[in-house]
Amino acid sequence: MRRMFAVLTAVTMLLSACAALAEVPSGVEDGVLTIAMECAYAPYNWTQSDDANGAVPIANVPGSYANGYDVMIAKEICAANGWELEVIQSDWDSLVPGVQVGTFDAVIAGQSMTAERAEQVDFAGPYFYATIVCLAKADSTYAAAQSLGDLAGGSCTAQIATIWYDTCLPQIEGARVMTAAETAPAMLMALETGMVDFVCTDMPTAQGAVAAYHDMVILDFSGTDGDFQFTDEERAENVNIGVSLMKGNTVLREAIDEVLSTMTADDFNALMAQAIEIQPLMD
Repeated sequence: MRRMFAVLTAVTMLLSACAALAEVPSGVEDGVLTIAMECAYAPYNWTQSDDANGAVPIANVPGSYANGYDVMIAKEICAANGWELEVIQSDWDSLVPGVQVGTFDAVIAGQSMTAERAEQVDFAGPYFYATIVCLAKADSTYAAAQSLGDLAGGSCTAQIATIWYDTCLPQIEGARVMTAAETAPAMLMALETGMVDFVCTDMPTAQGAVAAYHDMVILDFSGTDGDFQFTDEERAENVNIGVSLMKGNTVLREAIDEVLSTMTADDFNALMAQAIEIQPLMD
């Protein structure tokens, strides 16, 4: 009898847990998809002063507009589902906590689908596949680097709380890792002003940087023995960019995945090329 009671109790707890997950609201019951991004991470996202090139208002920053690859992807998702789009500006470190507590429905902000983040949020996607590279000034001795080993002795940085700073830079033996930059623009400015010899970032950010700062060059070691080294699982996390959602929000995840599944890597690359072309950064 005790055994039967224990079984019934376990079943009840399991059903309750399933019900709790099912009760997670999608967030789009009102027909509005509210997303968050830094609005300061070109070409993924940025802030501009008008609605040129399809920019959308930033709800919590009156008079400002958001644009970039993330906005383009969000508009594709909303158009397919008949939703309105609302963009919220949020600092990088506030993105995951915000979606966890429901401040916004989703984060579309160039986030890698890391295992650490997946413990805190669910992911839809990927919606982009990026490689990890370095950037140096064209007149620097490091501009001719053919591998990570050639960067030894140089000073470097990357954006805070990213795979670039936490995992990649430590792999460069002999490099002098400086304090992390608060934002991607701050990281690029550190390079532009000579505070560091090189920075680590992903390919779209690097492509956007060289389009804006013509004195920068991309150091791409992918496919060589001198590249950043990861396990297969780590590499998948590092190249896949996803949409983060509240844990258990299966309705929204499936709706977003349905849209993204119709898009190819070529579609993603074409949109990213558009974002790089219209980004407002100027040297």
